[in-house]
Amino acid sequence: METLPAMVGGAILVLTYRRFRFTTVSYVLVWLFALILMTGGHYTYANVPIGNWARDTFGHSRNHFDRLGHFFQGVIPAILARELLIRTSPLRPGKWMFVCCTSIALAISAGYELFEWQYASMFGGKQADDFLGSQGDIWDAQKDMLMALLGAVASLLLFGKLQGRQMREAIGQSTANDGARALL
Repeated sequence: METLPAMVGGAILVLTYRRFRFTTVSYVLVWLFALILMTGGHYTYANVPIGNWARDTFGHSRNHFDRLGHFFQGVIPAILARELLIRTSPLRPGKWMFVCCTSIALAISAGYELFEWQYASMFGGKQADDFLGSQGDIWDAQKDMLMALLGAVASLLLFGKLQGRQMREAIGQSTANDGARALL
């Protein structure tokens, strides 16, 4: 279950590549997120070796590798939403774009937490505990959503200008889309 979003997202990006190419920064971030999801799926998030090392080295009470996954669960929707909205809607970069993209990322994170809750209530047992990865933390869902919020904000602040530059370069190379240059 942990790897399903990476497989579905990867398939969608491959199938839509010819019709809608995202920027390099978007693809690199998606690739990093896929690696995190695959690693978590392979070991279960509570048992990822680097997370165990960090837990033991820094005296944490749990393996926090899942927090990295939830951070990227904010990064990816925010960055992809930003690019989709800029390239396909009349919205322009700025404060409201930032709010919209952050809200989309947080809504996806909350939706995923609801999905996890339903999955755990339907199946129960060790499989559900491994999937949830809460490791005894009663505030796990809220902390996961906070990490997604932080990931969305950080990605928009850190990569927004680079993404905009890459979109301008792509449009500059395309003579068929001269009108879109003004939007960026």
